[in-house]
Amino acid sequence: MDYNSGEDTDISESEIEEYEEKSYEELKSGSHQVKISDEAFSCPYCPQKKKREFLYKELLQHATGVGKCNTQKRSARDKANHLALAKYLEEDLGVVAGPSQPVAKADALADCNHDEKFVWPWTGIVVNLQTEWKDGRYVGESGSKLRDQLIRRGFNPIRVHPLWNFRGHSGSAIVEFHKDWSGFNNAMSFEKAYEADHCGKKDWNPSAKERVSDLYAWVARADDYNSNSIIGEHLRKIGDLRTISDLMAEEARKTNKLVSKLTNLIEVKNRHLAEMESKFCETSNSLSQLIEEKDRVQQSYNEEIKKIQLSAREHFLKIFNDHEKLKVQLESQKMELEVRGKELEKREVQTENESRKLSEEIEKNAVKNSSLLMAAMEQQKSDENVLKLAEDQKRQKEDLHKRIIQLEKKLDAKQALELEIEQMRGTLNVMKHMGDDGDLEVLKKVDGIHEMLREKEGDLEDLEALNQTLIVKERKSNDELQDARKELINGLKEMSKIDNIGVKRMGELDNKPFHEAMKRKYNDADAEDRAIEITSLWEEYLRDPEWHPFKVITVNGEAKGIIDEEDEKLKDLKNEFGDEVYEAVKAALTEINEYNPSGRYVISELWNFSEGKKATLQEGVTVLMKMYKRRKII
Repeated sequence: MDYNSGEDTDISESEIEEYEEKSYEELKSGSHQVKISDEAFSCPYCPQKKKREFLYKELLQHATGVGKCNTQKRSARDKANHLALAKYLEEDLGVVAGPSQPVAKADALADCNHDEKFVWPWTGIVVNLQTEWKDGRYVGESGSKLRDQLIRRGFNPIRVHPLWNFRGHSGSAIVEFHKDWSGFNNAMSFEKAYEADHCGKKDWNPSAKERVSDLYAWVARADDYNSNSIIGEHLRKIGDLRTISDLMAEEARKTNKLVSKLTNLIEVKNRHLAEMESKFCETSNSLSQLIEEKDRVQQSYNEEIKKIQLSAREHFLKIFNDHEKLKVQLESQKMELEVRGKELEKREVQTENESRKLSEEIEKNAVKNSSLLMAAMEQQKSDENVLKLAEDQKRQKEDLHKRIIQLEKKLDAKQALELEIEQMRGTLNVMKHMGDDGDLEVLKKVDGIHEMLREKEGDLEDLEALNQTLIVKERKSNDELQDARKELINGLKEMSKIDNIGVKRMGELDNKPFHEAMKRKYNDADAEDRAIEITSLWEEYLRDPEWHPFKVITVNGEAKGIIDEEDEKLKDLKNEFGDEVYEAVKAALTEINEYNPSGRYVISELWNFSEGKKATLQEGVTVLMKMYKRRKII
């Protein structure tokens, strides 16, 4: 039954979907004949078409193209019928028509003239693309949209390349297919689909006055390649003219070359396999011989082991019997020895206890004697060093005292001599004024005073030289005393205070107030850690030369540096931890400012703890003498 779309009234665009379902049901029910044979199909909706029989793929492309085209030549009813036909082919006849597809590929080559020249890689031409004038040039849609449409229709192009010239979009495009025979089949199906819709190369008339909006397409051949149009220029850039015979011959050459190469490779592999088989046979024979030799050796070894085991078993039995006899003899001897041992133990218990006590006492006495001897030797060395240091310091102090007295006497003499010289100078000036009267006696006195003045000045120069010598000796003695004081401090560092004389670390922060303050704020476990942290922090503050919490005041006309109680750090410390912590930090600051203001680090000093001041060297030597006398008595 044939169907003519022109006999009925057309439908609207909104009713296409509904009518498509209706047509699909009619096709399923068999109202229209689609399948003519296993490989031939027809379109029941195009009875006037010249080509009445299609391959499955060609009919599917025809139905899809008509159903999705935008041309005005096709009515809405016609599009709905062809969409229903495409659905029927895919869902109901797709499995049945499957085997016909390879035949279609063979037919594409069979139906073509093998000597006809095509553009290779296989290329299609599309013309009459819609363009519009915009901003001084023609513009059109991108090639990707047309490529997607062609893919949906089953032509599988690689890309679609629109052609542009100086006026913009030319309205033409190049469709590129794969280089292989499947690409050729797709290209020929592409051309036949457009020819079936009367949109092939023969149907295209570029000089027509009224153009329809349909797309025209065909496969590029020699005349397109050699044309002077933009299409020809582009084809000459991307491809060459090749015949199907040339391509098949080239493919045959490549195949023959590949077959030859593979044949040679197979021969090489066969030779290699033969060599491997020969080596395998040799290795197999060698291995068989080795296995036989191993079996013989293993059998010989097993027989030898059996002989050794039998001999060992007999030897073991003999040893066991001898052992049993000796065991009986030992048991009897053991009983006798136990009886004798008990008697000896009773006799030796007392002797062993006494010997043990005596040995322990001897060892204790030896240890004590050794310790005492070492201690005595160390004590003797220490006493000798202390006595020597004390004597050296006492002698140096006496020499210094004598030098100071001598220097004071020389200084008094120098001052008296300077006074006498000044008096003589005054008298000389008076005499000079009196000498103007011409008194001879006065002139003689002036000469005498001049002579005495020169003698006194010579004596004064001698005293000056002696004074400088004494000053140098005094400085040297003072340096020696300072070195002795340092040695004394180093010697007393590790000792406890004696008569309240000892070594004090000036500027060291007392951590006891910090511990007490932390105990009031935290539990015992956390207080210890917090106290150590806060103490370490404030020790860093004390050593920081950038922090100077002092101010200068004038007392009795003298400038004096005191703690600035308005310092922010000190105020925060006092408010947070109390007066005791504040006083400890203040005391450390005062000591550092007095004893080491430039270095800002803790130093050791000989200290009189009872009077709260620096101890003299004599007090330190006195302490050493007392220590020496006590140890000498002990």
